[in-house]
Amino acid sequence: MTDDHSNAPRKPQTRPPLSRERVLHAAIAIADEGGLESLTMRRLGGRLGVEAMSLYKHVAGKEAVLDGIIDLVFGEIELPAAGADWRTAMSRRALSARRVLGSHPWAIGMMESRAAMGPATLRYVDAVMASLRAGGFSLQMTAQAFVLLDSYIYGFVVQEMSYSARQPDEQAEALDEPPPGADHVFAHLAEMAAEYRHGYSYDDEFEFGLDLILDALETYVTSG
Repeated sequence: MTDDHSNAPRKPQTRPPLSRERVLHAAIAIADEGGLESLTMRRLGGRLGVEAMSLYKHVAGKEAVLDGIIDLVFGEIELPAAGADWRTAMSRRALSARRVLGSHPWAIGMMESRAAMGPATLRYVDAVMASLRAGGFSLQMTAQAFVLLDSYIYGFVVQEMSYSARQPDEQAEALDEPPPGADHVFAHLAEMAAEYRHGYSYDDEFEFGLDLILDALETYVTSG
């Protein structure tokens, strides 16, 4: 005969203790779902099942939350491996950054704007610089290459998100006939829209542009 525990009182479920890490990961989840405008201390507290005032034991305020979540995003990007060829390292870093920013599009406008750099951000920046310096880049060229690559990565992701919201078929059909008031068919636009009517490979286009930049940097650094 077995004991029947069906009527035994259930132990209350205990919530994991609040911590800075839990607060920041919850903040990222909110931002991923609704953008930065949806991230408030009140909503963050509700997500964690606590009053907003309880959060201030772990973060100083919303600005500290923003600094913290940007640092976590930087921490998701693959670091250049020590001793790796600089071009391979920069390519892998760029591909990783694009994937990460695709998951956290709200972060793009903040990656370079936060004054307080966290430990993951500092490791990231130092590792990228170390890779370029080891590859023969001068200090000035290291800074220029860093900015050039990041401008391409960020800009591409912004365009990718914008273009992804459009329908290629609808664009192509709209260009088959001139809009009201136009005095001719926009032949080149129609040709391009027709070419990509059935799909556009953002992966291929990103890597094409990245290779052009890396080719130019390689030529520059090897030419002295």
